Formats: sequence, C-alpha cells, structure tokens
Amino acid sequence: MTDLKPRPDLPVIALLPNLITLAAICAGLTAIRFGIAGEYDRAVLLILLAGFLDGIDGRLARALKSESRIGAELDSLADFVNFGTAAPLLVYLFSLQDLRSAGWIAVLVFTICCVLRLARFNVESRETVPESTGNYFVGVPAPAGALLVMLPLYVSFLLSDGPVVPAPIAALWVLLIGVLMISRIPTYSFKMMTISRGNVPFFLLGAVVLLAALLTYLWATLVVMGLIYIVGIHWAWRETRQGKH
Repeated sequence: MTDLKPRPDLPVIALLPNLITLAAICAGLTAIRFGIAGEYDRAVLLILLAGFLDGIDGRLARALKSESRIGAELDSLADFVNFGTAAPLLVYLFSLQDLRSAGWIAVLVFTICCVLRLARFNVESRETVPESTGNYFVGVPAPAGALLVMLPLYVSFLLSDGPVVPAPIAALWVLLIGVLMISRIPTYSFKMMTISRGNVPFFLLGAVVLLAALLTYLWATLVVMGLIYIVGIHWAWRETRQGKH
C-alpha cells in the first residue's frame, strides 16, 4: 500500500490573483444588472473596473509566482463575460433595441468574434506561439475591443442623457470592432513597449495627467482615448507595411 504524501499548504496570498479575476467577473455580471435597470453610467463604470482588474491579475500572479492553469482559464472566462458579453449587451440595451433583430445580430457577431479571438489566443499560448510580435498585437485585444465598442455610450453620456449615435451607425460600429478583433491587423501592444530612462519622468507625468482627466472629465477622456486608439491602429498598420518593403 502506497502512502499518499499530503500536498504542501498553499499560501493564501497566492490565491489573490484568482480572487481578483473572480471580482472582475462579478463586476461584469453586475454591469449587466445595472444595464437592465437602466443605470448605464454605473454599468459602464463596472466594465471599466473589470478591465482594470483584468490588467493587474496576470501581472500580480507573475509577481507572486503563482501562475496556474486554472488561473489562465479563469482569466479567459472573465474576458468572455466582461468584454464579449457584458459590454455589447450594454450597447444593445442602450442603443440597439429599436433595431430589434438587426441590433441583436450585431451583438451576436461581436460576441462570437470575441470568443474566436480568445480561442486563438489560448491555442497560441499553449503552442508557445506569441500572439504579439514586437510592439504589436495581432488584431484588437478583447479588453480594447470592449472599451471601443462602448464608444457610442461615452459620446451619449458626454452630450446628452439619451442615445446620440443613431442605432444603425451604432450597430455597424459593433460589427466593425468585432471584425477588428479577429483580423490580422497589427495593433500597438503598450505592455511590450519600452521608453528611455530619460523620458521616464515625462511618462509618469503623462500618466498622472491621464488619471486626473479620467477622474475629472471621464466621458470626454474616454472618447479621446478611443479616437486615439483608432488612429493608432492605422499607424501600426502603416508601420508594419513599411517594414515589409
């Protein structure tokens, strides 16, 4: 009879990244609840919180050396709930209900595109094929796609209490962002970029200014950030094309 050795105890702090991921899922699901109740601004804030939590859970896991397969699966499921489901549902509830079936089809297309992107990312991660090359991602990442797809909401919150972007244009926007997520178009990977040490103070100052703008002029800042990101897609595409010639 073979003695079974007890498993070593797991430090509670090692579970913190997974707890953050679960908190992000709770934020995304609660955003859907607020959206159904018509509290769209609070719902968007929760999606933004989910995006922030998504950005730190993986880094925290690497810092604590507590990466695990279950953590990777949880992160992928959180991305689907928050960015592939909650975000487009908010757009539908706010802007697309008048289109009925057409608006719902746009949401379904976006969600399927998000699923396909996450599946591609998971496969490439297991095969140790980098999803990003140098300073570029392949296609628009799911978190960025969710932030972009809610751009009609930011514009409406900035200018009025109700929808400002016409429903057909909002539906086309949802479709466009979905296609960009599964495309092979390069997009900037900011986490892979580096800056010279001499520019660090200016970078930190810019980060503080951006944070102050988000806290003071949230919707206007999100609109500007979305437009800058779209321009960045164009510039990344031009740079990679020029590099091939």
